[in-house]
Amino acid sequence: MLDFDGSLSEIVAHPDLARPVEGAREVLEALVPRFRVVAIVTGRRSEEVQDLLAVDGLLLLGLYGLEGLPAGGVDTLLGQTEVAAAVVPQAWVEDKGVSVAVHYRQAPDPAAARVTLLHALAGVAASAGRDLVEGKMVIELLPPDRPLKGGAVERLAEELALVGVLFAGDDVADLDAFEALNLLEGKGVHVVRVAVQGEETPDALVAAADVVVDGPSGLVELLRHLA
Repeated sequence: MLDFDGSLSEIVAHPDLARPVEGAREVLEALVPRFRVVAIVTGRRSEEVQDLLAVDGLLLLGLYGLEGLPAGGVDTLLGQTEVAAAVVPQAWVEDKGVSVAVHYRQAPDPAAARVTLLHALAGVAASAGRDLVEGKMVIELLPPDRPLKGGAVERLAEELALVGVLFAGDDVADLDAFEALNLLEGKGVHVVRVAVQGEETPDALVAAADVVVDGPSGLVELLRHLA
């Protein structure tokens, strides 16, 4: 089970510019017939990843596994978020259907933008009953008390009665997947936690990992060994 952005693709200025690194598609094609399941667990919509990878047999779990849930008043939330995000130059808002994300990588001062946006969005999240979840220069307003990547990982492992699970990721949300692996490990499942290290990878993710690889190309090399 693999993250996409920052794990199989480099971090780029805008999500639309992301592409799988060299060899990623080919190694996934080699993995699919060898393992019970090969899945991408991502904050993107699954159709976006399908367009980027186009690998037959690859399972795609989009929007942290929340894909397909009712939107629950996102139209109103979207308008409120756009107003709040306007306080930061070049911040932009993405409607993901079940969630709303504010990207600030292109802001003149991303560190200051983060602080400003967290303050501006706190009231929006509270009034809408949403949780603020941070990623790499992005803040998402997500439905409350919903299992995120970890919930998707744990659910898939249990549905398929997997005896071993590897998860690779590079961001804050991937800590949730690592926590799910901890729970699965307690139930006797063999697990491998892989941190894909880059300039923005959280120290906590690296510290929690069993294996650390150097960026997406390092993950592709690891996957080649498995294939």
